[in-house]
Formats: sequence, structure tokens, C-alpha cells
Amino acid sequence: MGAYVVRRLLFLPVTLVIVSFVTFAIARFGPGDPLSVAAGQLRDPEVLERARAEKGLDGSVFEQYGKWVRRAFNGDFGESYSIQRGRTVRELIMPRMWVSAQLNLIAIVLVFGIGIPLGLLAAWFQGRWLDPLITTTLLGLSAVPVLVVIPPVLWLFAIKLSLLPVGGWDGVLEIYWIADVIAIPIPDPHLYIPIAAMTIPGFAGVARLVRVTALQVQLEDYVRTARAKGLPERQVAFRHVLPNSMLPVVTAIGLSLAGVLEGAFFTETLLGIPGIGSLTFAAVVSRDYDVILAVTLILAAFFIVMNLVTDLTYARVDPRVRVGAAARV
Repeated sequence: MGAYVVRRLLFLPVTLVIVSFVTFAIARFGPGDPLSVAAGQLRDPEVLERARAEKGLDGSVFEQYGKWVRRAFNGDFGESYSIQRGRTVRELIMPRMWVSAQLNLIAIVLVFGIGIPLGLLAAWFQGRWLDPLITTTLLGLSAVPVLVVIPPVLWLFAIKLSLLPVGGWDGVLEIYWIADVIAIPIPDPHLYIPIAAMTIPGFAGVARLVRVTALQVQLEDYVRTARAKGLPERQVAFRHVLPNSMLPVVTAIGLSLAGVLEGAFFTETLLGIPGIGSLTFAAVVSRDYDVILAVTLILAAFFIVMNLVTDLTYARVDPRVRVGAAARV
């Protein structure tokens, strides 16, 4: 297993170089370099050439990429030329990633916290009326896209009932005071609509995955053996079916955590949430190439690392993975 980890870690810089170079080349061969985009139609060619030389944009694409890599290795991803001129990319993306991380972590907890029990419940009641009811409901919910969920929820709870704010972001918690003496932290009202939009399709997919896996596990020989020995059905469910049904869920959780910094493009943009998803959307629209490059590199690195963590976790949960890895080595 140690050799497998070493190989994966050795491929990490290679993958990042490929991803970053392809993204860099697309940005540089796109319609105009960052300075041309920032200058617009009214620009002095001589001033623009001097500015390109100062910013390292006057050489070949390989020379420019080499300079960018050296700066990025030291944490300098350049500056924004379109969204907020004069501010560094690092100043822009780090607070936005923190907002998206908070939002996504809450959504992940709710998605798996609701989806796993629902899937197990549907598998437990297979052949009874509750199973098709849960399954049909889950199929309907998983087919609902975010763009369809947000408008009616906004119309009902924000406009008609005036119970929730229309959009924006004010942190995860707010303090509710009782008699100006006792402080109780409660979820901020800005959370409810985006969390609903991100959670409803998600937990339906997790529940369906858990249901299918649990039904397959119940057909395994060790489950039949446990029942043949006369073990109580509850013990069979919790000691044999439940743990083995969670193996695919480990992969799903790992993939969800790998995307925790990605942000939700539609949700953040429609609801005015200052996350990395809305920033990336704005960067693509305004062709702010340095922002796009930095976000791509950071998300790619985080995704690769989380995939490795997921594989290691799966190997800890399922001993067969460790045996297979040892046999290949």
C-alpha cells in the first residue's frame, strides 16, 4: 500500500503541470492576453508592449508559462485584470473559497445524513408499499435541477411569505439573544434557500445508491449464512448489511469532499453568494485569465489529493482492496 501511495504522489506534480499548461495555453491563445482584455478598445500600442514586458507576457507561451509557474510556486498567482483591477488573485479567491467550502460542507452533511437512512429504509421495506413510494419520490427529486428549485422557493418563502432573504451571504450562524442575556447561535436565514437547492437533488441520489447496494448485499452468501444461523433480523441488518452497504458511499463521500472548494455556479450566481463558483463564472465572462488559471490549479490539486485520501479510506474499510494492491506490487 505504501508503494501505491508513493506512485500516486509522484504523479501529482505531473498531473498538475499538464492541467495548468493546457489551461494556460488555452488562455494565452484565446482572444487577447490579460492586458489586451483589460485595456479594451482604447489603448496605446507602445504602452501596451511595455506593460506586456513588465508583466512577462512578451515571450513565447513556454516562457510565459515558466514565469507563471515560478510565481505560482511562491503563492503569487498574478492579479485580476477585469473583475477587480489592482487586487491580487490570491486576495480574491481565498475568501471566496472559504464561503463555498462552508456552504458545500453543510450540504454534504445534509445530503448523506438524509440520503443514507432513506436508502436503508427503502431497502428494508422492499416489496411493501413504502418502498415504491420512497423510490418514486427519490426519482422525482433527483431529476429536479437547481435552476428549477430556486425560483419557486424564492417566490414562496422570500417574496410571498417574506420569511427568508432573497439572496446574499452573512455567514453560517447568527446570534439570537434571549432577554439580551442568553446568546443562542442559529443558522443564518441566508443559508436556507441555497442549502435546499443543493441538498434536494443530492440526497435523492445518495438514497438510491444506498438502496441498490443494500439490496445487493442482502443476496450475498454471508448474509444468507447469518440468517440460517438464526441471528435476529436486526442483528443481520446492523452487523452485516449496513457496514457492507456503506462501501460505495465512502467513494461518494470522497468525491463530494473533493468538490467542496468548487462552489455551486448556478446557486451562487442566482442568489448573489460571494463564493468561488460565482467568481469563476464572472472570470470566464470577463476573461480574467489569471483568476481562471489559479482556480483551475488549486481545484485540480485538491481533487487529486482528496481522491488519494478516498482510496486510502476505502482500503481501510474494505480489506480486499489492500490485498489486491499488495498482490499488484
